[in-house]
Amino acid sequence: MRASAARRKRPAAASSTTRAVARPTPRTASRTAGRTGAVLFTAAAVLSSAGCFGSSDGPSRHGPDRAEKTPGAKRAIVWNTRPSSIASLGDSITRGFDACSVLSDCPEVSWSTGTDVQSLAQRLLPAATARAGTHAWNFAKTGAVVADLPGQIEAAAAHKPKLITVMIGANDACRDSVEDMTSVEQFRTTFTSALTRLRRDLPKTQVYVASVPDLKRLWSEGRKNIFGRQIWKLGICPSMLKDSDALDAAANARRQQVADRVTEYNKVLKDTCGRDVLCRFDPAVHEYRFTSAELSKWDWFHPSKAGQQQLADMAYRRITASTS
Repeated sequence: MRASAARRKRPAAASSTTRAVARPTPRTASRTAGRTGAVLFTAAAVLSSAGCFGSSDGPSRHGPDRAEKTPGAKRAIVWNTRPSSIASLGDSITRGFDACSVLSDCPEVSWSTGTDVQSLAQRLLPAATARAGTHAWNFAKTGAVVADLPGQIEAAAAHKPKLITVMIGANDACRDSVEDMTSVEQFRTTFTSALTRLRRDLPKTQVYVASVPDLKRLWSEGRKNIFGRQIWKLGICPSMLKDSDALDAAANARRQQVADRVTEYNKVLKDTCGRDVLCRFDPAVHEYRFTSAELSKWDWFHPSKAGQQQLADMAYRRITASTS
């Protein structure tokens, strides 16, 4: 009974303490937690709409997330001018087609990953790595169009390259006729989807996108060679090169249609790449005036080994530039 009496007196003492330091009642605590939760929820919504949330490995419309893992810390996206591995995507130009022998690929002289020219791989990667070819992969394919790009990206993603080079679009314009050229809308949809996939699979990989070469300039230069004009009759880029000697209004209009389509493709490449902070578009390829010595002596249309070197030089300047 004494113990019970003592226990009955303890609440009174506790009550005295409560008056000195008030403890929240369950109802008060509930209201406080509710207000705190509302504030946190509102703050989260504002930060989310500003793009402040997301995994550091997760892709977004603007490339990898910019935040460090430490809360509140920020870092700017910095372009690495010395990537440690390279994968090349694209068409016959990146495969070195007709640069070494007739109607054959010659990836050894590819401007991107070749070993027999001062390619990007040779200039950017450590010498031993570049010679071994263990950090450079060429997934380009002769005849490829923009619709083939997703498959090439899938193959490249398995190696997780630090840099991917893309040169695509010439074959979308080089069709049997101007009516068969890939439409600008389809080109935009396909390329945008491909770059989105690349960014999803490789959120931190840098991308170099070369402009489509000036096909009309290649016609103008290559037609100077009589043998080249005969080779073109076999079906090389007929939308531009067929009836290469014809200078009538219809022929000129056809060639200009092809040239205009290439210009539109390049605008798509530039605009799409420009929305990704880890992508650099290079207009220099389209602006470059290839000489006869820089064109294949077998078809006078594809770059020769010398032409491949010029492409490598242009890409190197763009990739190693201090600013985009």
